[in-house]
Amino acid sequence: MSKDLISGVVLLAISGTYYAWSGGIADSTLSDEVGATGLPHVLSFVLAILAVLLIVRAILVSRARTAIATGADDGSDASLPRAIGFLLLGAVYVFVLPFIGYVAGTALLIAAVALYEGAPRNWVVLAAAGGGAVLYWALFVKLLGVHQPVGSLFQGLL
Repeated sequence: MSKDLISGVVLLAISGTYYAWSGGIADSTLSDEVGATGLPHVLSFVLAILAVLLIVRAILVSRARTAIATGADDGSDASLPRAIGFLLLGAVYVFVLPFIGYVAGTALLIAAVALYEGAPRNWVVLAAAGGGAVLYWALFVKLLGVHQPVGSLFQGLL
């Protein structure tokens, strides 16, 4: 077992203990809507999330080391040009978003990332891009109430 895995498990236990103990904090007459336990509970959740991330990282590093030791290739290429390619896709997305709007821009981004990752050029990519864009739009605009740009290209149509 690696140090990160052990640390993650210990931090997760500490987080659970802290959450349980902080539930016993009594509210005072000066308490607000959050109450005396609000901040301690948030801190325990943040610690739990960090602990889980540390555990996942330890497992992934262990698997990568095993794959390297056995000579297995997972097909990924984590080189600088690849990272720059993703950065450029994001930059183009941010640039075209005011012109073509959130739904069209997000659909194009999903399709571009899928194709950049080597997905076959077929209807599945288009369906995933369109469905994903509509899903994100529904999540942000309808469910969360976060308005997204319509785009100057489609402004007169809506």
